Amino acid sequence: MLIKIPRGWELPERLASPPEAVFNRRRFLEASGLVLGSALLTGCGDSSSSAGVAESDLPADPSAGLYPVERNKRFIVNRPITKESVAGSYNNFFEFGSHKQIQAAASHLPIRPWELRVEGAVEKPFTIAIDELLAKMPLEERVYRLRCVETWAITVPWSGFPLAELVKLARPLSNAKYLRMETFMNPEVARSQKQSWYPWPYVEALTMAEATNELAFMVTGAYGKPLARHFGAPLRLAVPWKYGFKSIKSITRFVFEEKRPTTFWEAVDAREYGFWANINPKVPHRRWSQASERLLPTGERRDTQLFNGYAAFVADLYPDLTDETYFR
Repeated sequence: MLIKIPRGWELPERLASPPEAVFNRRRFLEASGLVLGSALLTGCGDSSSSAGVAESDLPADPSAGLYPVERNKRFIVNRPITKESVAGSYNNFFEFGSHKQIQAAASHLPIRPWELRVEGAVEKPFTIAIDELLAKMPLEERVYRLRCVETWAITVPWSGFPLAELVKLARPLSNAKYLRMETFMNPEVARSQKQSWYPWPYVEALTMAEATNELAFMVTGAYGKPLARHFGAPLRLAVPWKYGFKSIKSITRFVFEEKRPTTFWEAVDAREYGFWANINPKVPHRRWSQASERLLPTGERRDTQLFNGYAAFVADLYPDLTDETYFR
């Protein structure tokens, strides 16, 4: 009988990234004509980029006194809130690596000073500091489900304000049809931004109808505290009816545009990661089913719900639900 004693560095299979996600990255890089070692593929090539510090050792966030905020009970979920230690240690933030354990590397991101530019088809472009914006916004907490395109799922208590409030502050013109959002550029800290085969900076976009829907939420905190860097501090998006890659992190720029922008993953591979990315169990990813999801940390499988269970809020935004384009 063979008895296998696992080594300390080995992970159980249930904690590993889905093979299809790894193979897709490798396929894309190979198609780009790049010869890379396994260390670069996993984002672990430079130990200095992942030698982080604990959030508790970082300078105090000046917005700390704003939290916790009152929970909005209109947004309820039928599953337990995911522990912060789980949600914070398993998430995507490609600026810091193509793996899930980016918490340490992201801890180096400076989040003060942090300014937001609002421009494009607006009455008057402006720049505003994050703390000035927070002082203007009605903060609340919402518990949302988050569903990754890779099929894993968590439930998080986000704090923040409706995106519609920011749209109101921006005063868009009548020809504004889309809201384009852009993340920071700091390749000295976010080492993956040195990878020229990705179309940095990270860009996402919503239609104006989506941006002003009551579910669209600008996140500034989580778990009753200011937003941690690995969650996308100091400002990220939460659109829970869409796959997680639509919820752009660490935003620095909002541009109101007449023509539909090309988003980050759409530029990488529009066949698999399109503009809409609405959740639908009946529309599979090109290489795996979306019919069920894997809850973290237990690995329990549950049926995927249309629009992640938020159809009552958003189904009217999409006039033809038989059009699979809306779900890619």
